[in-house]
Amino acid sequence: MEAVVSQKTSPQRDVLRARIALMADRGSSTHAIAEVLNVSQQTVTKWRRQAALRGKDGLQEAARSGRPRRISDVARLQLVALACEVAEPEGRSTPTLDEIRTKAMAQGIVTGLSRSHLCDILQQADLRPHKVRMWLHSPDPEFREKVNVICGLYRKAPEGGVVLSIDEKTGMQAIERKHLDRPPRSGRPRRQEFEYVRHGTQALIAALDVHTGRTLAACGDTRTQTDLLTFMDKVAQAYPDQAVHVVWDNLNTHRSGVWEAFNERHGGRFRFHFTPLHASWVNQIELLFGIFAKRVLRNASHTSIGHLQRRTLTWFSERNEAPRPFKWSFRGYHLQTGEPKKAPGRKSDAQTRRAPRSR
Repeated sequence: MEAVVSQKTSPQRDVLRARIALMADRGSSTHAIAEVLNVSQQTVTKWRRQAALRGKDGLQEAARSGRPRRISDVARLQLVALACEVAEPEGRSTPTLDEIRTKAMAQGIVTGLSRSHLCDILQQADLRPHKVRMWLHSPDPEFREKVNVICGLYRKAPEGGVVLSIDEKTGMQAIERKHLDRPPRSGRPRRQEFEYVRHGTQALIAALDVHTGRTLAACGDTRTQTDLLTFMDKVAQAYPDQAVHVVWDNLNTHRSGVWEAFNERHGGRFRFHFTPLHASWVNQIELLFGIFAKRVLRNASHTSIGHLQRRTLTWFSERNEAPRPFKWSFRGYHLQTGEPKKAPGRKSDAQTRRAPRSR
């Protein structure tokens, strides 16, 4: 108790109760203790009795039962189940708190329930029925196999070949701001006027060498089969003596039969690898497009489509002066073959075990 009194971090209520017990132990009367500590005699009587009966443990707060629950555990689970149901079978899916309350009372789960009480129950279940998070699932039956092949190309290029990640970025708007931005200040972000002038759009086609980081880019008014063929001819000229492994998505222009004739014209050097459906993250060029959008397009003002085109091609040209490939760390998925997936050159578990020392 003396330690509790001397510690500066002790709660004041614990210090007061310890002082009452210590002064009582020294023979002080209830009246004298109340006078010195400026508390009522009833308070002194309570805590000196508790200390006399139970010692230091008697100075702790006793557990309080509180008001009994009005809503049983079963009813709480039923409320959680209602919150997980859709609001309308063929319409809005997220129910409101008032709709959940109405359903609960109509079904006899509860006789009365406030919105705040319902909110507390849902929070305890870590449930937020009003929030929705988008989810994209790939229906491709060969999803794992395709991802593993592409990841293998990213880790190591085939001998005598090059791996290119190719895609198009369409609908890049040449937007000119009607008014100048206001510069940022301390504690205040940059302010941008909402009015703007549209000057048209541009389409970008780019190829990323995943092992060197170098890029080929073309920017034009349209993104058609002819535009893509013209760009791929430039790719063939840039890599005239190598096998070219192309990683791209399942766009209809990528699946066209014209690529068989294109490949024949270039000696059958091209190998096309298609990403799984709804898996654009497997294509490394998407990472580059994300950086490009932040550096060139975001919060920019372009006075014409020519201005946007020049800035786009300049950015890719400057990046090629000091190219840096992405560090692709994902190695792919385990397949249902019973064999674990290992990194290239890694020893097996049996080889890595240390041999016992000889005695």
